Amino acid sequence: MAEPVSAARIGNCSGFYGDRLAAMQEMLTGGDLDYLTGDYLAELTMLILGRDRIKHPDRGYAATFLRQLETCLGLAVDHGVRIVTNAGGLNPAGLAQAVRALAQRLGLTVTVAHVEGDDLLARADELGLGTPLTANAYLGAWGIVECLAGGADVVVTGRVTDASVVVGPAAAHFGWARTDYDRLAGAVIAGHVIECGTQATGGNFAFFGEVPDLMHPGFPLAEIHADGSVVITKHPGTGGAVSTDTVTAQLLYEVTGARYANPDVTARLDSVRLHADGPDRVHITGVTGEPPPPTLKVSLNSIGGFRNAMTFVLTGLDIDAKAALVRSQLEAALPVRPAELQWALARTDHPDAETEETASALLHCVARDPDPAAVGRRFSGAAVELALASYPGFHATTPPADGQVYGVFTPGYVDATAVPHVAVHADGSRVDIACAVDTLPLADAPEPELPTPLPHGPTRRAALGLVAGARSGDKGGAANVGVWVRSDDQWRWLVHFLTVETLGRLLPETAGLPVRRYLLPHLRAVNFVIEDLLGAGVAYQARFDPQAKAVGEWLRSRVVDIPERFLP
Repeated sequence: MAEPVSAARIGNCSGFYGDRLAAMQEMLTGGDLDYLTGDYLAELTMLILGRDRIKHPDRGYAATFLRQLETCLGLAVDHGVRIVTNAGGLNPAGLAQAVRALAQRLGLTVTVAHVEGDDLLARADELGLGTPLTANAYLGAWGIVECLAGGADVVVTGRVTDASVVVGPAAAHFGWARTDYDRLAGAVIAGHVIECGTQATGGNFAFFGEVPDLMHPGFPLAEIHADGSVVITKHPGTGGAVSTDTVTAQLLYEVTGARYANPDVTARLDSVRLHADGPDRVHITGVTGEPPPPTLKVSLNSIGGFRNAMTFVLTGLDIDAKAALVRSQLEAALPVRPAELQWALARTDHPDAETEETASALLHCVARDPDPAAVGRRFSGAAVELALASYPGFHATTPPADGQVYGVFTPGYVDATAVPHVAVHADGSRVDIACAVDTLPLADAPEPELPTPLPHGPTRRAALGLVAGARSGDKGGAANVGVWVRSDDQWRWLVHFLTVETLGRLLPETAGLPVRRYLLPHLRAVNFVIEDLLGAGVAYQARFDPQAKAVGEWLRSRVVDIPERFLP
């Protein structure tokens, strides 16, 4: 009788391009691992890499990954840890070759394979995607599986889904079939939890005061079992914490409804159950999967034009009148009005303030135009020329400057059969990866029944965040805000209290925007998706917090009527 295959220990060492450089070494030396993954790509990163590729056609990948390997590739070989990363960005073949050259220079024998096919730029117009700067389909995990099955020690990909760098090792480790949907879905959930690094171990966590040693939280790892169940943990002795709350927070990050679609499986977030499994261990069970959708999402980045900005400081009395004056003056003084002129007054001032800074408000003006001249020195110079002719106390935080290029993100969708998916082994042999045969068009899951309202007795006005956690983020031009509570009674209150209408009242910026609410009872959570809050994506910078990272904290700070028995 064959010995059972042990759990696959899959760690993460990067949640974005620019994450902690030492994390790879920490993960390789801090405890046992079978695989180490790194997520370096985001919508904004693809734009950055696209502009990099214009200047340096041989680049277009995350160069920091190579810097990490300088000191860590030998460690990975010594510990028998296989590395899977999407750091290939727009040029996975180029990064794979650079890793081989590094290994040769270090005197190491390392087998490097890569996955390609996601880059659709040359076919963008043919596929109805317009003429973007970058066009990359989100591929799944089976190219990674093929590379690992072929003996690769390092697998480099381009734009795969964030979870795929975890699903691939798990599927290869256990020999899962493409229709093992529940198991694959469990790995997708594991990948989603650890993809953003220390956000799963207490980073950016609503109840951060409860997290020990947040000075240097450890990166997470997932122990994935053959049945698709998962334990989220971290190396012993590292900072931060893994709890059902930190895992819940990450599960709610940048998601929409109960169906979490990937190219290989659609995982049901409403099936996820979390259980404490000892210190810094959370067991994830019950995850169910469905066939994936027949289409693949495509990340499209384009150059939107040129942007410039000016911030005026308004101090003391008559803030609104001062703002109106300088706005009228600048708009009248501009020789050419930019295509977009966006004003925002941040009332950061306090009455009877004890410092000048706390007595001041900030008036932001952002100009955008296809013509760089319209938002260059004409714009910023016109603002500076008002220095002695405007409101009392005039000063600005921004000097005259030329306009800068800005990008626009839009999602596209193409039939999965139109996208090549190719595993390229170390010897150059190429294996075409078939797309999913069984598919299910993506649709909202049925709404669960609302629990019976609970008589809650007297209430007290208090900040929502005293009882509720939240995590928010960007989804292209939309934002999501996931809110969760810690007891069944609190959930029965929250689900009836925090409606779309209530959200609009608490967050006036969302009023008038399309907002959808999704219920996740097993997580005691509600998730809101707010369309158009972020304009054309993070690079467009339509608002003060262009990635909506702090919208959840804004919501938690709002004062509402909370049942007294829930309050400290």
